[in-house]
Amino acid sequence: MNILQINSSARVQGSHSSQLASQVSARLREQHADATFSLRDLATTPQPALDEAALQALFTPAEQRTPEQAARVAIDDALIAEVQAADVVVIGAPMYNFGISSQLKNWIDAISRAQVTFRYTANGPEGLLSGKKVIVVLTRGGLYRNTPNDTQMPYLKNFLGFLGMSDVEFIYAEGLAMGPDAEQRALSDAESQIASALA
Repeated sequence: MNILQINSSARVQGSHSSQLASQVSARLREQHADATFSLRDLATTPQPALDEAALQALFTPAEQRTPEQAARVAIDDALIAEVQAADVVVIGAPMYNFGISSQLKNWIDAISRAQVTFRYTANGPEGLLSGKKVIVVLTRGGLYRNTPNDTQMPYLKNFLGFLGMSDVEFIYAEGLAMGPDAEQRALSDAESQIASALA
């Protein structure tokens, strides 16, 4: 089993989403002694945003790219290769301003590539990253689960499914900014969800 963990918090230290994602990965590694593990921390190694230069590089045939364009595409290639090789993807996803972090959005843009991770067919789009398990840890300061303000879960479920990753489980840690007692309850509840998901 190959486990890929994606930390998408802007924080290098003290991130609840990263800590809980690490708990998920640790349990998986305990259950599968032969598992390999890779960590992509988007705070310590930020993925550049998709801009005009990146688009020009991607739409230029490989043999015609400048060295700078080839280097830019190679950055995205590395992230795609990590996901392709993974059997389980663990994502730590904090809520920022009712959505995902820019760090996670940049990763999403990097791994979304036509004819590589998805393709369009006569029957509609087809994801090319099927056969993987995804566990997403959602951390929020307030309480948003099952409300119209929870834009994270539907977006991530839709995006991951578009790439063929339809086996997705969500772990919630909510109320983290509502005082020390609420924070502790949220973390304890998330740990219980992790234990149940990986029982």
